[in-house]
Amino acid sequence: MDLRQINYFIALFEEGSVTRAAQRLHVVQPAVSMQIARMERELGQKLFDRTPKSMVPTAAGRTLHRLVLPVVRNLSLAHEHMARLSGVVSGRVTMGMLASLATSLIPGMLTGFADDYPEIEVAVVDGYSSTFIDLVNEGQLDFAVINRPSRKLGLIVDPLVEEQMVLVTGAADDEGEDEGAVSIKRLTDYKLVLPTRRHGLRTELERHLANRNVTLEPRLELDAIEGIVELVAGSDWATILPSLAIRRHLARRRVHIRAIEPMMVRRLAVIHHPRHPLSPASHAFIDHLRQALVAMAGDGWITAPD
Repeated sequence: MDLRQINYFIALFEEGSVTRAAQRLHVVQPAVSMQIARMERELGQKLFDRTPKSMVPTAAGRTLHRLVLPVVRNLSLAHEHMARLSGVVSGRVTMGMLASLATSLIPGMLTGFADDYPEIEVAVVDGYSSTFIDLVNEGQLDFAVINRPSRKLGLIVDPLVEEQMVLVTGAADDEGEDEGAVSIKRLTDYKLVLPTRRHGLRTELERHLANRNVTLEPRLELDAIEGIVELVAGSDWATILPSLAIRRHLARRRVHIRAIEPMMVRRLAVIHHPRHPLSPASHAFIDHLRQALVAMAGDGWITAPD
């Protein structure tokens, strides 16, 4: 095997399609098929099952992916460190980002980062904390931003930010109401829509509620944060979300928020694998993300951990 074959294999493994792999590699489709066939002959193993719609990795293919991914990452890391010596940070960053951040903070931040680091390619995957933990363990993500775990993961966990969870209602619904904080026990008075229990935000919320012997029974459950905000903004429904998730909607006066007493806080952290050191490009992105969050800390809803 040579490095070109390995890169073709990884592209096909991750894309699941010869067409998409060829587009990603900027080559013609027969070139991908030829290199994979050559690898299979050299290794004496079938790496993919070919179906009408996709290329499905075999057990041998999954094993090979797990073995070669660190090799490619280390070569990329060496290249990036050498480039850094010349003052240019380059490379590719693949990260996991909670949906509540991916739709609120990240879009605006990405444009500034791209201007500052034009040589870095960025791929952002949104999803759930549990999924990101698995992907970081498997080496498919360089790092991920997740809800700070309460258990040991076998990963490096760096605290990122703490943010208040707030009561969110439609902007028109709260006109003339008391602007003070709402008691955690009064949350049961609201017609609530919340994420389902498979969502990390719901887990965080119920952990706080359990400490106060409060149980919420939402009439609607929806995992899409943007969908929740849209529902609340145009109705008399309410929800409980982290302040970052509704920041841009609040700026446009589409929603109204109230603090909750006692305070409920969501803690975010960056996770990465101890055997896969962060590249200069990853460090640059995380530093940029921290700076963006610190710039928001002045509103009182967000604090940087000690």
